[in-house]
Amino acid sequence: MNYAEIKNCDIANGPGVRVSLFVSGCTHHCEGCFNEMTWDFGYGAPFDDDVQEKLLTELAPDYIAGLTLLGGEPLEYGNMQGLLPLVREAKKRYPHKTIWCYTGYLFERDVLERFCAQWEGMREFLNCIDVLVDGEFVLEKKDISLQFRGSSNQRIIDVKKSLKSGETVLWRET
Repeated sequence: MNYAEIKNCDIANGPGVRVSLFVSGCTHHCEGCFNEMTWDFGYGAPFDDDVQEKLLTELAPDYIAGLTLLGGEPLEYGNMQGLLPLVREAKKRYPHKTIWCYTGYLFERDVLERFCAQWEGMREFLNCIDVLVDGEFVLEKKDISLQFRGSSNQRIIDVKKSLKSGETVLWRET
């Protein structure tokens, strides 16, 4: 897996100050994508143990609210497999910090029905994620007034509550 960028003081992709990892590789190719260069799986640099440790260290300060995964597409199979050790270790070291993940895939149809059934590690990955912003970016539904998403079709899902209840529960800021 490659990554395009790390932002260690991001305030746009989840609540509070966050560390954000932009992975490389996406097959959605949404019209108007703000990060088109990350469609290429070969873009950027390899995500290795040193990069993972750098991210985990950047999560340590008390003012950091959590980790955000974006792209590209974090839920492309190879990316999810590459991110699983990171989210596992982040939850172990910082259980009070939240992990957000942005995906163009739909939570119920793609993530729960397909990926959890087909991919080893997907259920564990989901158990580490607190919030999932799902749905492709749709240029015709772009709305810059929306918090933490780019188009009105995208949803902000509380993954923990959704998995517990068996129904999709939207995230509400507390």
